[in-house]
Amino acid sequence: MSTRILQNFIDGQYVASTAESHTELVDPATEEVYAHSPVSTPTEIDAAYGAAERAFAAWGRTTPQERQLALFRLADAVERRAEEFADLESHDTGKPRASLVADEIDQSVDQLRFFAGAARTLEGRSAGEYLAGHTSWVRREPIGVIGQVTPWNYPLNMAVWKIAPAIAAGNTVVLKPSDTTPQSTLLLAEVAAEFLPAGVLNVVVGDRGTGSALVEHPTPQMVAITGSVRAGMAVAQSAAQNLKRVHLELGGKAPAIVFPDADPEAVAEGLVLAGYFNAGQDCTAATRVIVHESVHDAVVEALAARARSHARTGAPHEEGILYGPLNNANQLAQVSGVVDRLPAHADIVTGGRRQGEKGYFYEATIVTGLQQDDEAVQEEIFGPVLTVQTFRDETEALALANGVRYALAASVWTSDHARALRLSRDLDFGCVWINTHIPFVSDMPHGGFKHSGYGKDLSQYGFEDYTRLKHVMSFLGE
Repeated sequence: MSTRILQNFIDGQYVASTAESHTELVDPATEEVYAHSPVSTPTEIDAAYGAAERAFAAWGRTTPQERQLALFRLADAVERRAEEFADLESHDTGKPRASLVADEIDQSVDQLRFFAGAARTLEGRSAGEYLAGHTSWVRREPIGVIGQVTPWNYPLNMAVWKIAPAIAAGNTVVLKPSDTTPQSTLLLAEVAAEFLPAGVLNVVVGDRGTGSALVEHPTPQMVAITGSVRAGMAVAQSAAQNLKRVHLELGGKAPAIVFPDADPEAVAEGLVLAGYFNAGQDCTAATRVIVHESVHDAVVEALAARARSHARTGAPHEEGILYGPLNNANQLAQVSGVVDRLPAHADIVTGGRRQGEKGYFYEATIVTGLQQDDEAVQEEIFGPVLTVQTFRDETEALALANGVRYALAASVWTSDHARALRLSRDLDFGCVWINTHIPFVSDMPHGGFKHSGYGKDLSQYGFEDYTRLKHVMSFLGE
């Protein structure tokens, strides 16, 4: 198979890279190299930020109506080309092709439309006399040039989560996608160039060093990243040198607390989907099942049966699969390593092995008998692995759930309404689901606490994160 060389998208057009080094794009289902992506240099990042800075002079003064219309047109274009986006996304990630449009591309379209609407809903205090003889009002303004870095687990979705609110608010963007999954993001920039002025959206491809150079550059007034805790800490530390704003959406270790009054079959159906969708490569995935000791065996049996029958993995075009391969060789090694290092007191109920000799496939895995301080409980695995722990009472369940450094998402499974409300209050996570786990809507905020980062994606709150407030006061005269 011949390979092609990707290009950056800067100032409204594709630009051949002058980089001397390239990374290989590897099909995660076959391990075959199908393209090369340049490791962009600081010179190319300078060019992208220069384009964004020039574009901001005009884009930052456009009306909300103009920005809304541009994003609506972009959303319509993505919808028209949904199959093309899905082909690229499936090739880069190995995701099941049959469901990709419905599962992810349609969501990106909806998110673009949501933020198109948000562009015309700016809010602030009404003008008034808060000091005698003076009138005050608030301006909500774009921040300026924004640097953004997105991950490989949901390449198009995460790009839209980042660019849509930023552009809707009047900012301009330089974005670096993951080095393993850049294709759909480049297509997004290409399509957007039909509706956005040159330089409003720029995409620079590269590796971790490219991302560091993008974050450290003096031009952006804000940097936003979806990635690992380690990457987030590095971004925050770097941004502090120039007092840039920082928006971090980092890892997760989501608990699902199951009480005796929950239906084991309903729990199994919900958590198998929430734990294994996208091969568990989701920071909100249901990874820690915390179940009351009286129903432990019934819940584990239901989970295992459902995992074996409904959590099949396979190549993107295979029928009847729930998820594809892990994204890359490093991630396969990460998942395998955690399972291989399980302590003696742990028990693998099902799975626990790589599937096949080609491709980064890993079986749906359930592990019981774990203790709170075990690596598999404390550290993000980011793979198709569910761990199961037991609790005696509500107090212990809450302590186990909150007893990790991550705080992104959690769920409670119970028919007791008062209990559900208590736990939704006391669980220290940015999102708490009740009798479900993992659905998202564009209208509601997504973002965590503690080592899961800060700032919100989606919703009006996510939009406001890309704006700044200015107080204007006028003297009324004598």
